[in-house]
Amino acid sequence: MKAIIAAGGKGTRLYPLTYTSNKHMLPIANKALLLYPFEDIVSVGIKEIGIIVNETRPSIEKLIGDGSNWGARVTYIDQPIAMGLAHVVKISEKFINGDSFVYHLGDNIFTQGIKRPYSKFVKSKSDAMLTMIEHQENYRLGVPFFDEDGKLIRVVEKPENPPNRFGIPGLYMFGPKVFEAFKGKDQIKPSARGELEIVDLYNYMIKKGYKVEVAELEGEWRDPGKFDDSLETNKLIMDLNKRTEINGKVDKDSKLADGVVLGKGSTVTNSQILGPVIIGDNVEIRNSYIGPYTAIGDSCEIVNAKIEYSILLPDVHLVDVRGKIQASMIGSHTEIRQTKERVPVYSFMVADHCRIDLPF
Repeated sequence: MKAIIAAGGKGTRLYPLTYTSNKHMLPIANKALLLYPFEDIVSVGIKEIGIIVNETRPSIEKLIGDGSNWGARVTYIDQPIAMGLAHVVKISEKFINGDSFVYHLGDNIFTQGIKRPYSKFVKSKSDAMLTMIEHQENYRLGVPFFDEDGKLIRVVEKPENPPNRFGIPGLYMFGPKVFEAFKGKDQIKPSARGELEIVDLYNYMIKKGYKVEVAELEGEWRDPGKFDDSLETNKLIMDLNKRTEINGKVDKDSKLADGVVLGKGSTVTNSQILGPVIIGDNVEIRNSYIGPYTAIGDSCEIVNAKIEYSILLPDVHLVDVRGKIQASMIGSHTEIRQTKERVPVYSFMVADHCRIDLPF
């Protein structure tokens, strides 16, 4: 069994943060988004993993390397032009080399992992496994259609009137017969938007009479492809993994509530921190308030400032900020400092290498 992870794409919905960083590298609870699917795949025992990359490949290679830190073997598969989710399957044929495989989108998080559908796929020896999850807005997704006996008969992308409450998230499983869909006179064709669609792979296999099973996912699914979604996913993961772990120094004038993680080399002076909060390594916090659901990357500085429900990438400096910062994502190497004019409330989505001077 092998696995592929789609980690290309432009991340346009997260501009300007993704002008300078692959969206799969953005942190959720101080861990790169890509590591959530990668570690879920490793956790079910899959050792050979192909990661589909674009021009941001160097940053992903720096994070994961050859996979040996996780006991895995990683192959990088270049996709210069994104041509749809099924195109990822097509360009992975050489890597798959006749095996069955799991296909996980690199920006999807499943809070209870992928073990249940993966085990069903292995035991059923099916030619394909379609995962599904209950979703209030499944009309925005691919939706499975069943006959009166509960057998899967087709998959429809964004139907106007879904016949059930299920949607298809970014987790797919196939046997090697799926590659037939890219060959011959009845091969799948690009859709109206010019892409090879993942639903067409399932419909092709159903039409050919191959064994296609369905598995329902447990827990919650997140696809943090937008600013608000990233903050909400950050909140969810911090809630689910709330813990207290102090590896830095806290002075006697500071108060830390339960659920605070403080990294190595970090210091807290005359400050209040209410968890869940995750603080990286070599962070300085002085005369400040850090509120719930804040994730602070390595080497940040927060002095005379208040912040909550936000994500700070590494090397952010907040100094003498009079108003409270909340619901913000701030990119690496950014400075936010006070000036002389008065503004009571701030909200930011700031890309890397920026500086913001605030009124006093």
